[in-house]
Amino acid sequence: MFIHKHPYKPFIPKNASKLIVGTLPPPRFSTENLKKGDVNFCYGSIDGQLWKILDEIFKLKLHFETTDFAIKQRKIFLIHNNIGICDIVESCERKKIDASDLGMENIALRDLLFYIKNNTSIHTLLLTGGNSKNGPEYHLRKQLKEKKITLKLISDETPKIHEFEFDENEIRRKIKVISLTAPSGSANRAIGSNPQYQHLKKQHPKFNTFDFRVLQYKKFF
Repeated sequence: MFIHKHPYKPFIPKNASKLIVGTLPPPRFSTENLKKGDVNFCYGSIDGQLWKILDEIFKLKLHFETTDFAIKQRKIFLIHNNIGICDIVESCERKKIDASDLGMENIALRDLLFYIKNNTSIHTLLLTGGNSKNGPEYHLRKQLKEKKITLKLISDETPKIHEFEFDENEIRRKIKVISLTAPSGSANRAIGSNPQYQHLKKQHPKFNTFDFRVLQYKKFF
């Protein structure tokens, strides 16, 4: 059994208003056996698309390499745009050493509400995945249910939008939750069957799943 621990602490700038929430990076980031092109930071997998999407949206000219400079580029972007990163899974066990959410067992979660309460400017969670088993929305729902907090559906279109409220020092805070299409290859099949994607693909034959994510993420970042 492989013990998969999250290699990074939450990165939350002082004035963060949005929080990117996923699960765990691939196991190689915990064992420090990185691939060429990996960045030793949150969502740094060369196989992932989050930073490639943000690079396209914001024209960041990011480096995709295992260097301190590449890490610094990403941190500067997050700080300047008041965006934090706090994945919801602290650790899990795996029978198979891969990055599958479904393969996670005996999962230990981070208390997401703790970080929201301690960063009072946060008003939006950007989940890098939906409510499939062990995805970020799945675990968020579990945490909110335990605290008897209702997750209210605001929009059923892709990406789904929810909202929850909680009391903090006699002040009512509302947190918007955006369940983005996952920035990984595993979500491409779901995108292919999405009516929005099919409509755009018909209009523009060269339109692809990366382009679909760019359009979606641009609205919320």
